[in-house]
Parts: sequence; structure tokens; C-alpha cells
Amino acid sequence: MRITERLAGKDVLIWGYGREGRSTEIFIKTRCDVRSLDVFEGREEELPGGKYDLIIKSPGINLKSFNEKYTSQTELFLEQFGPQTLGVTGTKGKSTTSSMMYKVLRECLGERVKLVGNIGRPCLDLYDEYDADSVIVFEMSCHQLANLRFSPHVAVFLNLFEDHLDYYGTRERYFEAKKNITTHQGPGDFLFVRDDVPEIETAARRIVIPKDGKAEFDLRLPGEHNQLNARFVKAVCTQVYGCADGDVRRALADFEGLPHRMQYVATVGGVDYYDDSISTIPEATIEALRSIKNAKTVLIGGMDRNINYDVLIDFIRAHREYEYIFAYESGRRIYEQVAELENCHYERDLKGAVELARAITPEGGACVLSPAAASYGYFRNFEERGDAFLKLVLG
Repeated sequence: MRITERLAGKDVLIWGYGREGRSTEIFIKTRCDVRSLDVFEGREEELPGGKYDLIIKSPGINLKSFNEKYTSQTELFLEQFGPQTLGVTGTKGKSTTSSMMYKVLRECLGERVKLVGNIGRPCLDLYDEYDADSVIVFEMSCHQLANLRFSPHVAVFLNLFEDHLDYYGTRERYFEAKKNITTHQGPGDFLFVRDDVPEIETAARRIVIPKDGKAEFDLRLPGEHNQLNARFVKAVCTQVYGCADGDVRRALADFEGLPHRMQYVATVGGVDYYDDSISTIPEATIEALRSIKNAKTVLIGGMDRNINYDVLIDFIRAHREYEYIFAYESGRRIYEQVAELENCHYERDLKGAVELARAITPEGGACVLSPAAASYGYFRNFEERGDAFLKLVLG
């Protein structure tokens, strides 16, 4: 059903007024013939739900009870455009893989390919650009996937690590949200999934992508994880969209990566500085240190979301070749487990961490901001944290 038909004549409430909420309001005001439209930013127990036919919930609002009145921009979009959508999810690598996918498909299929979603462009913003031939690459967060009743034609599930436990409480509930990328797929749809993601019941054709560490592609981006991202891209683009292998490889070789993802930012005083502010889980920090060959110092810490840091603590104890500088709430929690080690240090904030890194990182080495934690409470988002890091580095 077209979104405009779905909303026609209805009393509609937009719950949440962030990027998606504002996008939804503009869409409805300019394209839909609703009976009434209001915006609400309060708590669930204060919702004036009785007078509305539909409540369009923004991502990130923790809904305690779900019923048929609730929907979301993502769900409205998939109800109309799901058969044309290539959805990408996973704990890490969504933005890079979605951008890789978009670049390759644009090379193969041309301008009919669009890129939307969690990467920063609400899906309804491009509504007037979609037609029957459009292929829509949609980066899908767990919050966008939660409670969906529609799934994309092609689903990519990159990986699953412990994350967002401040919101979901358990890894199992977090996985339940992620699984909606395939829950409502049919036999004519595709699910591309890494071999270590837990088993998911699906009606789609299931293609398993192995995590085998092979370096198959000539990439500008370092790390085994980016080789794996590229393997997903090749599989999807060749098996679903008919792209030639050589065209895929050429487009991937030209892909330059995204900001704040193991991004080289400057060399100051003989030290290379890398911004990996996107890192919000311990596995990402470990991957950054393994990928940046001259890494000597790493800055860790941010908001504490109660995730398990044992894998990072074990890595720290096993790898004394790095200097670890911790900050903020989660940094304090990790530091308390390793404080006896001479190569582990605690600073109050990012400013202090950068100052210490400047003093202890040897010339020719690299200092990496890879926090293994969310930025919230200290910065508006990971982008602001990365930008603050660069300003401190440049002095």
C-alpha cells in the first residue's frame, strides 16, 4: 500500500521529534491528506493515544507495550517499497557496507540506486525520487528494525555483538529487534548472513558469508573486517543484481571509506593519529588495533551501557605492546580491572587523554581514538567526539 493511502483521512501522532520525526512531519504535511497531525515528545505514560488512529514512533524511543496503532517511518516505507529495498544491518560495519554497496550498485545500475536510513538520510526524504526501477540501499539500525511488520527484499546481516544493553536489557532482546530484517521475508527474497550469527528462522533464500580472514579484495580500507564487508557486497551485487565480478572489484578498489572509521586524520610530532570514534563495542577497538599496523596508543572510554568488556580486558592483559588510556565512565570500569598494569592509565576526559597520548606515544607510532563505548552524556554523537579529538590533536 502507498504511504499516502495508508495515512489518508487518519488522525496521526508523531512521537519523537529528532531527525526522523521532523522528516515524517514534512512528508505528511506536503504529501498526505490526513485528518489531523500532532507531534508529541513526552513519555509513554503521557501519550494521548486514545484520539489517534496511528502513532508514528521515532527510533530510539523505548516502547514498553506495542499495539496495532504504532508504526514508524521505516515500516511505512517498507510497506510500499520493501520489494525494492536492500537492507543492511549488524552491530558494526553497517554504514561502511551500505556505502560500499551503494557505490558498487551505482557503478553497475546507475542513478536509480539510492542510499538512505541510519547513515543519515531519512528514507522518506527521497520519496519523490523513487520509481518502479529504483533500488534502495537502506542502512537499518536495531531501533529502526524493532517491531517491524515488513522486511526488505534483500537483507544483509553482517554480525552480532553485545550492544545497546542500556536500551534492550539483554543480548537476546537486541537480537530479536535485529531479526526483523528477515522475519517477514518470503521465498523470493534473500538473506545474506555471516556464518557466526545465531540461527534465524526465515522463508528467504539464505546465503551464508564465511568469516575466514581471506584478503580477496584490493581495498583502501585496512582490516579483515573490511575484507568481509566487501565479500558481502560482492555476493549481493553479483547474485541478486547481476553485476560483473570485475566491475564490483574496480568499484570497491576506489572506495575511500567514511569519516570516524579508522580514519587517518593527522601526523603531529611524528605520531600518526587515527579517528575511530564510531567504535562503540570492545570487538571494534580490538579490530582497530589489529588493523592499524603502527598503533602504539589507544584512547578508550565513554558512556557505560553495561556491556561486557571481558574480551577487551583479556586483550589488554595479553597485549602489553600498547599503551591504554581510559577516560569517562566506561573507561573507569575497565581501568579498575587492569589498573595494576604499567601500560594502563586513567584520565578524566578526552582532553587529558590526548595530552597524555602526546607525551607517551613514540615517534613513528600511531595513537588511535577507539573508545569501545557510546559518546552520549559527553558528546552529542560519535561524530562530535571524533571532531573534538581532531581539534585536540591539532592543538
